Amino acid sequence: MDIFKTLFFFILFSSSSLSTATTVEKICKSAACGHNEPIIRFPFQLKNHQPKSCGYPGFTLSCGANQTILELPSGKFVVRGIDYSTQEIWINDYYPNNCLPKKILSLNLSNSPFTASYNQPFTLFNCSFHYYGYNLIPVACLSDQNYTVFATSSDRVFELLLSSSSCNVFASVQVPVERPFYQQVMSSDLGDDLWLTWGKPRCTKCERRGARCGFMSNSSLEVGCSYGHEQGIPKGARIAVITGAGVPVMLCFVGLLLVVFAKFKSFVRNRSLPEYNSTITPQHVLTTTTGLDTLTIESYPKIVLGESRRLPKPDDNTCPICLCEYKPMETLKTIPECMHCFHADCIDEWLQLSASCPICRNSPGRLLPPEPQDS
Repeated sequence: MDIFKTLFFFILFSSSSLSTATTVEKICKSAACGHNEPIIRFPFQLKNHQPKSCGYPGFTLSCGANQTILELPSGKFVVRGIDYSTQEIWINDYYPNNCLPKKILSLNLSNSPFTASYNQPFTLFNCSFHYYGYNLIPVACLSDQNYTVFATSSDRVFELLLSSSSCNVFASVQVPVERPFYQQVMSSDLGDDLWLTWGKPRCTKCERRGARCGFMSNSSLEVGCSYGHEQGIPKGARIAVITGAGVPVMLCFVGLLLVVFAKFKSFVRNRSLPEYNSTITPQHVLTTTTGLDTLTIESYPKIVLGESRRLPKPDDNTCPICLCEYKPMETLKTIPECMHCFHADCIDEWLQLSASCPICRNSPGRLLPPEPQDS
């Protein structure tokens, strides 16, 4: 009856693992403050909607008036959006204050995990109300009936206002912007979103492969990739494991059931007969395809994409393994026999587990160095 015990514990362990994984995934499920608000997940944690353990320290957000709120040392800000793959968050002033330039004057990121994506220097001038030179845009919420405030990053406008008897320098600030302005800004009302980024935890590579970042354990801040409830398995390896290991596991399970049935049937038929020794016949062993060696994988040519993203096959603009579109400065690798391109990391992981191209299934070989020519 030992085989019945083995089957029982196998089923019990499988259902218990699945239940635990589902529970963890449900606890740290993504949340949002409203229908059109950003989706909040690791490394962020939404207060009163997700447990603290679902977010990295310093990344707590909250809800207010159906808006997503980030609180920095210099005040509260509305979260307008989050890009998890580039690790950027853009924010604006929190209603009802509605004066972002005032917040910029006292912006302090020193005690937060965030830094400016790009800093654009602006000089603020306090000018007499009647000054209308150069058609400048006023900073309305910092101006009043007696004077007007202008903000500029242009050297020409700076010199013009500085030379005017109607204007005085009010302040100099660094404004976090989405991208650096290669042309100087003549004037701005400083009402555009502030763009911030974070460096830790580093989840860019994980996110771009369709995975999710998360804690590796409850006792440390070590972070790893997660695919649903599967922790730490790269996407390429996960595909190979599903295709390469899933079938043998299922066959083993079905075989186990058949053995149990045969044993039970034999036990019923021969329960009154004495035990006999059976001869064990050799069994066919399922063989699994092994991957290529490291030297062979490393011998395949690499490509670093430029801004034009020009590839050997122009139509191949997406990695067939992770299904992510190629971007400039990414490293690709080509299989010489079929000229199929992949992200270098993706195809390396695939070929370590499977010795065939994921697209055409041809079995590539090692790329030999060219033979020396006779002199």
